Amino acid sequence: MEQYHQFLKTILKEGAPKTDRTGTGTRSIFGYQMRFDLNQGFPLLTTKKVHFKSVILELLWFIKGSTNIRPLVIDGVRIWNEWPYAKFKNHQDYQGESMDEFIEKIKADEVFASLHGELGPVYGKQWRGFEGKEKVVDQLQQVIEDIKNKPDSRRLIVNAWNPPLVDQMALPPCHMMFQFYVADGALSLQMYQRSADAFLGIPFNIASYSALLMMVAQITGLKVKDFILTVGDGHIYNDHFEAVDTLLTREERPLPSLHLNPSIRSIDDFTFDDFTLENYNPHPTIKAKVSV
Repeated sequence: MEQYHQFLKTILKEGAPKTDRTGTGTRSIFGYQMRFDLNQGFPLLTTKKVHFKSVILELLWFIKGSTNIRPLVIDGVRIWNEWPYAKFKNHQDYQGESMDEFIEKIKADEVFASLHGELGPVYGKQWRGFEGKEKVVDQLQQVIEDIKNKPDSRRLIVNAWNPPLVDQMALPPCHMMFQFYVADGALSLQMYQRSADAFLGIPFNIASYSALLMMVAQITGLKVKDFILTVGDGHIYNDHFEAVDTLLTREERPLPSLHLNPSIRSIDDFTFDDFTLENYNPHPTIKAKVSV
């Protein structure tokens, strides 16, 4: 994961101070690329612990086309809670509930969750039901069929950025487009990320899309090769500098390995139990605040 550490160092050395939507402020660079050969190990950061269960459960949530946080919070995944809670606090139903109380209501009350746990047409909706003129496209299933039948196509793309619907999304897609590439019986995946929270988000995104690459390679009968991450605005929030400094003092450890249940042959059939992470020995978690 030296590629990731170099990304952080580049932002610290070359980044420009910028304001941002959240009011926190960042140090930012524009245009950066990292490449990970999955045959060298699964790229899950070892200089701090990344919550692998949340990575996979969120990815499966995307794949299901889900846009409500209720399935995630029932499974203990908290990564999307901040946005609907912030919106709820401005709603007439808000009676001073804490975040914990809000999440308990989401878990216990399906009607409440349908109103206050909805994120709008975010990633899963766009992956599995992208709405165009008089047509709805399951982009993920379509790209899988094209990999099988037209592996040399230069159109093996899934796009989450749907301009007419962006204003309806709790958070417009940061990892907004990805493209597959087949050569010599092996599958690679490149993802473009318009906005990249370098400390909290990027390690999660690297692991998520690497797992997706492995899943699609398995169900299309291909070997796995590279995950390439191309970043637009890559930034470190001003309140993350101390956490970044701590991470960069730590020595890297060997990458873990990830194994998938080899019997799965459809993208919709994967469950969390079909993923086995081995030999993950990270340094402890480093906490940092999410800017909303």
